[in-house]
Amino acid sequence: MRFETSQHLKMGQSMRLAPRMIQSMEILQMSLAELEERIQQELESNPTLELVEGAPDAERPPADTSPDDSRPLSLSGEASAEEFERLDSYEQSNPDAVENEYAQDMTRSEAPEATYEPYEGPRHSSGDDRDAKAEAIAAAPAKGQSLADHLRGQWALVDVEAGLRPLGELIIAHLEDDGYLRTPLEDLIPKANLTPPPAVEQLRRALHAAQLLLEPAGVAARDARECLLLQLDALEDSGDFGWPATTFVNARRLVESHLEDIGQNRLPRIAEKTGLSLDDIKEALSLLRRLSLAPARRLVDDDVKPITPDAIVEYDETQDRYIAYLNDSRLPNVRINQEYAKLAKDRGADRRDREFLKTNLSNAQWLLDAVGQRRHTLLRVVREVVEAQREFFDFGPQALRPLPMTGVAEKLGIHVATVSRAVADKFIATPRGVLPLRKFFSGGVSTTGGAGDKGEMAWDAIKASLQEVIAAEDRTHPFSDEQLVDELKKRGIEIARRTVAKYRDQLNIQPARLRKAF
Repeated sequence: MRFETSQHLKMGQSMRLAPRMIQSMEILQMSLAELEERIQQELESNPTLELVEGAPDAERPPADTSPDDSRPLSLSGEASAEEFERLDSYEQSNPDAVENEYAQDMTRSEAPEATYEPYEGPRHSSGDDRDAKAEAIAAAPAKGQSLADHLRGQWALVDVEAGLRPLGELIIAHLEDDGYLRTPLEDLIPKANLTPPPAVEQLRRALHAAQLLLEPAGVAARDARECLLLQLDALEDSGDFGWPATTFVNARRLVESHLEDIGQNRLPRIAEKTGLSLDDIKEALSLLRRLSLAPARRLVDDDVKPITPDAIVEYDETQDRYIAYLNDSRLPNVRINQEYAKLAKDRGADRRDREFLKTNLSNAQWLLDAVGQRRHTLLRVVREVVEAQREFFDFGPQALRPLPMTGVAEKLGIHVATVSRAVADKFIATPRGVLPLRKFFSGGVSTTGGAGDKGEMAWDAIKASLQEVIAAEDRTHPFSDEQLVDELKKRGIEIARRTVAKYRDQLNIQPARLRKAF
């Protein structure tokens, strides 16, 4: 066997996206809050970019740049290895033909400043001097306490035996986010780091103390049954209730022995096993509905980010049409500093200073172009949605029509992946509420109206019709999935039973046997 090495020449052609294009796609995909943060970061790091207080976009003077600087490309002509590594990772995680997308979209030369004059709605500006960054920091909510922090604070103030205090802290440290202790007490012994190690009985006493002294009632329960019983005891001890003592007795009996039957809505079976009347069982259930299966969640604020709509749709009564505009008045109003732009051309200045300014001017110009391209693309997509979904805005969710992204992309002359990125994580404020922009893009089915007229209905519209049918049903005789198929067919909607079951699950609607009222 002989090994040889040789060299060969091979010609080939390939397309790679410039890192600037990758960043442009990222700008397009950003929500309004993310874009605001991105611009703030550039303001802090780029001295050639300046904040203009109160000046609308249309009044921003153009950047005084040379022809070479007018394009959003790096003046050095070379991209760093880090940028191309980021490009590779982005291509791997976004396999939707990104090469074709931007090769097509960018060659169309859609210059935002030259091709549209959007109605942008009222712009709120203030003549007062203010620091936008300082205001944003001041308005940011304080970081909330964790469940363990809340409970440790309570535990430090309760009166317990000295030997139980470290064991209570150990138990608190092993509570899950919903407040349950699912770790067996035996497994906590080696984690106590005490000499001698605690006995299981000591841990039981510490757990019992924590369940009695910590609030809300039900914290540190080991299962749902124990959680409900702890809450029943606390509610009965408080005396703040409107049920007779027999109701507490019945409720405790149901929790202890018939919790599974309650979950399956088997009230007749419970009545048969316990000898209680249906009225007594329903009264006990009304008491249990005041309780929570995860009461500890009340102590922790949900980390829910506020939704800021990227666009607003309003109804114009005078012209009987819906008007869409971008909600970008909260974005920092920025422009290129003209003094720095002139200094970058001054050959009398230090060469290193001029190179530094040219690089930053290029970055600033690219950011302005990318934001302008984002605004242009997003506004076109939103306007197309408003035009296609007029019936939704007039009549509600049941009038939502199928709107595939491919159709919008073809009509706007852009790649479908561009449409996908434009609607990603975006919300619009409409007369029907604040809704995700992606909600308006879905497939659907053909429908037949009462007079035999044919039309199309989106999947979300079918879900709305399904919700309406179930809301109007007789709870003592709820519709089965087969009956729901028949009811929808009466409305001209023909879908399979398994589709009804799938949509019912997505809407968090229980099956008929669990919706039945006795």
